Amino acid sequence: MADFLKLKKSNCKNCYKCIRHCPVKSIRFSGGQAHIIGDECILCGHCFVVCPQNAKEIVGSVEAVKVLLAGDAPVYASIAPSFVANYEGVGIEAMDEALRKLGFAGAEETAIGATIVKKEYERLLKEEKRDVLISSCCHSVNLLIRKYYPAALRYLADVVSPMEAHSLDIKRRYPGAKTVFIGPCVAKKDEADKSGGITDEVLTFEELTEWLASEGIELEKRREKRADSRARLFPTTGGILKTMVCDQAEYTYLAVDGVENCIAALKDIESGKLHHCFIEMSVCAGSCIGGPVMEKYHNSPVQGYVNVTEYAGEKDFPVSQLTKEQTKQRMLPIPDTNKTPSEVEIADILRQMGKTRPEHELNCGSCGYNSCREKAIAVYRGKAEISMCLPYLKDRAEDFSDTIINNTPNGILVLNETLEVQRINRAAQKILNIRNQSDVLGEQVVRILDPQDFLQVMHSGRDIREKRVYLAEYNRYVDETIMFDPQYRVLVCMLRDATEEETEREKKETIRTRTVETADKVVDKQMRVIQEIASLLGETAAETKIALTKLKESIGDE
Repeated sequence: MADFLKLKKSNCKNCYKCIRHCPVKSIRFSGGQAHIIGDECILCGHCFVVCPQNAKEIVGSVEAVKVLLAGDAPVYASIAPSFVANYEGVGIEAMDEALRKLGFAGAEETAIGATIVKKEYERLLKEEKRDVLISSCCHSVNLLIRKYYPAALRYLADVVSPMEAHSLDIKRRYPGAKTVFIGPCVAKKDEADKSGGITDEVLTFEELTEWLASEGIELEKRREKRADSRARLFPTTGGILKTMVCDQAEYTYLAVDGVENCIAALKDIESGKLHHCFIEMSVCAGSCIGGPVMEKYHNSPVQGYVNVTEYAGEKDFPVSQLTKEQTKQRMLPIPDTNKTPSEVEIADILRQMGKTRPEHELNCGSCGYNSCREKAIAVYRGKAEISMCLPYLKDRAEDFSDTIINNTPNGILVLNETLEVQRINRAAQKILNIRNQSDVLGEQVVRILDPQDFLQVMHSGRDIREKRVYLAEYNRYVDETIMFDPQYRVLVCMLRDATEEETEREKKETIRTRTVETADKVVDKQMRVIQEIASLLGETAAETKIALTKLKESIGDE
């Protein structure tokens, strides 16, 4: 399948909203990016509509249409009947005028082809007495059946869509012409691609609007009614039934819209619960007026329905019916190539997701899958990652955080703006003599610490870093660090127990003081000894001098 829906990788924020809304889970996540799996996609466009980052884009065809217009063959536009819901106050005449300015040979309503199709449905019910007949107008429904409910394929009408019927009719009336369908549906691009040239190109309403704006062409607010235009009701829920002659008494005629309802109906059909009924199916809620390229920009289903019904007439378009062979379309099943894991492989993946017991399987759907088991199968098929499980990531992050916080030697407290304790770790409990966390969680910090420093940090916006504080109540010294997180509006306090360090410092100070005192005493004693020695030396020197003098005198007398 050609990739008509693509991802703008830079925009994808890994929010999983697209996979949550994808009815067939045809999106693969790898490296934190979403990738659409073309072989599994039914091109409903739900991911395009719901993506909050506009990360999904529809492949454009304007340049290809311009190439057609540059050729020699006349190019006619087939305008989906939902255009009156998309372009307020604009009728087919104004559309024809604007498109001719772009180079088209003319513009007609696809409702002409819808008339041909509904007549063929009537014939199948009346002449062939089909047991169950499912309308084939919605290409996404056709893909859904072919890919996921092949047992119901035999009930799908083997009839071309209104787009193809109108293209065949135009080319019958204008031999050699080219046709371009313009509507609200991305799936029609794939249908035209597979049509074998029945419809040459497809534009969305968005593409047409941008093209007209670039050329400075404005659509005139002019809408003229005509009585023979009942098929204009086709883009509304039950619109096909409103145009049909539902006179086969043995049949039940019903309309089903929305992909979930279509899936439920197909399951009933496959199980054999439904018989003798004609089912009008549309993947989009509200049918085509709820199409993905309308809903995203013109989400007014009630007003759109009113616009369509007011524009529709009460009789059929005058058409020259195509032959059975011309309207016949053979649709084959598209096989599922995905492998199914064994129970052992599923259990192993569940264990990696932290689901070791049935009660661990929350089936919350946050990853986009309906159950943990379904997610495990997607992981096995390479479509999902283990990390897509948000409860798993939350538990893992909390476990990792708890491991760090509870094993750090520093005490940690987290307070809210009203100074209520939100979290406290084991180290802080030990420092503050708190037996259980529950004793202080949710309580004012004043119960355990002086709130002054917290108030100072919160009001000034300046952190306190490693401030030595004596906690007299606990007979402890701590180095206190307090920070305020303005994003999460919380105060974080870290307490490093400095009691031993302070005790050791005091011991050293005492020893130093005693050492100084001892040294002073020793010095004083030494000075006294020196003084005493000096005094004795002085007396001895004097006596020696006297003795020597006397000896000298006695020698001199001789």
